[in-house]
Amino acid sequence: MSKPSALTTHVLDTASGRPALGVRVELWRVAPDRHYIGHATTNADGRTDAPLLPPEAFAPGRYELRFHIGDYFAALGLAPEPRFLDEVVLSVGLAEGQGHYHVPLLCTPWSYSTYRGS
Repeated sequence: MSKPSALTTHVLDTASGRPALGVRVELWRVAPDRHYIGHATTNADGRTDAPLLPPEAFAPGRYELRFHIGDYFAALGLAPEPRFLDEVVLSVGLAEGQGHYHVPLLCTPWSYSTYRGS
């Protein structure tokens, strides 16, 4: 039996060692057709209040998560000008029946990393 699929995220500010509050995250479907799905803003725990793709809206395909971390670090007075990182774009492929996709972003004004979490 396959597991229901969903997509969630969170953002950690590894420069300060805390969750990143107020980061805009956009979700785009890029294949088979490119279109904007929606956006969310991270809460005090660095997470979005709801899944970016809940099980009832999930469709397999290629997606982009666009994290607006430049604005976040600029608001803290930590973004260099010009910004080294502004919008971090992660391209991910999501398959049906693979369960929960959790895609965190760990970031500083100069670097980022990601992984598939649980």
